[in-house]
Amino acid sequence: MSMALAQKLAAQSIAQVAEGRNLQDVLAGIRAAHPELSAQEAGALQDIAYGSQRYLGSLKYMLGKMLKKPIDNPQLESLLIAAMYQLHYSRNAPHAVVNEAVESIAKIGRGQYRSFANAILRRFVREREGLEKSCKFNDTAKFNLPQWWIEYLKNHYPKHWNNIAASLQQHPPLTLRVNRRLGDAEGYAAKLAEAGIEARVLDDYAITLAEAVPVGRLPGFSDGLVSVQDFGAQKAAHLLNPQNGWRVLDACAAPGGKTGHLLEWADCTVTALDIDAGRLKRVEDNVRRLGFENRADLKCADAADLDAWWDGKPFDAVLADVPCTASGVAKRNPDIKWLRRPADAAKTARQQELLLDRLWQTLTKNGTMLLATCSIFAEENGQQLEKFLNRHADAVCTESHVLLPNKHQDGFYYALIQKQ
Repeated sequence: MSMALAQKLAAQSIAQVAEGRNLQDVLAGIRAAHPELSAQEAGALQDIAYGSQRYLGSLKYMLGKMLKKPIDNPQLESLLIAAMYQLHYSRNAPHAVVNEAVESIAKIGRGQYRSFANAILRRFVREREGLEKSCKFNDTAKFNLPQWWIEYLKNHYPKHWNNIAASLQQHPPLTLRVNRRLGDAEGYAAKLAEAGIEARVLDDYAITLAEAVPVGRLPGFSDGLVSVQDFGAQKAAHLLNPQNGWRVLDACAAPGGKTGHLLEWADCTVTALDIDAGRLKRVEDNVRRLGFENRADLKCADAADLDAWWDGKPFDAVLADVPCTASGVAKRNPDIKWLRRPADAAKTARQQELLLDRLWQTLTKNGTMLLATCSIFAEENGQQLEKFLNRHADAVCTESHVLLPNKHQDGFYYALIQKQ
């Protein structure tokens, strides 16, 4: 395996995220441009790219402690951060990591940074224990979050902010949802044990794995026995609680985890919308794998443009899983921490308003809409709910939940709203 290639491409991803690009999109572009990548190289690229974003606050802080002045060359800085991540968090031989990084850096600016990079990385190897201890004196380095985000958490979650900040640094668990039509968590845990996969039962139909494995290793995955879905995301179907014979709308359905769960829950029909045809294909694949293609009507459309997709026949229930800052899933997508800005939550909340108002029109009297976000920012959650109730005299909130990120789940918000 070429460590140099994985390291170099991961450094490219760090530089592109710093310019404001989404890490998933960046990595998809890199893989498309490098079809020659082996499975090992692709795995190493993924690890360095995601790991560098997860710990970017501490990596940049430790780098800064070793510098006399800031680095003004993004390519140089990104390669140093990628190498420091490997030195600090991977099992790669330190001398190999340093040598590969120095050789890549030697190609920048006619070799003028070679000796500088060599000195910095060797110093990091010698002093990293002390540098790591120094991180506890800087909030961004300690929690790997921007300072404004830490202040926001302290403000809105004074009792829980420390736990939330710590949770957002963790690796996300791989959690499974057992298809209730085909089994339960206890039974599936036994199948996992037979396959040599360690797991823990979370509730009647949810299981978390001790370590992530490829879905191909999961017993019965291709037969729809089980799906990958965060434990917090599984709460949506519980709350909406569709009944047999209902017509359900799943707005903004991709990638289809909640769509599949609704169809498993009851003999209902689900209209699943997504504005992106590529993402809608993932919903289709999910529904087909579960064997529910006859009860799912998939439409590529803007959910707010009712004329483009709605036939005027009201729905018994609407899952309004609205676009948001995704602040609650930052441990799964660590670049979110560095891409978001303080005003973003208010901006997305304004965009959500039109969509929610339009979706409300499609709901039958006495029907239920579930407002759902994967955010922990109040502007998109409790404050959004309050504004919605003020705009709609026929709307009553029957229950709402803030699910904070922890070792079992990402962060979510749910509000169940009944139309009177």
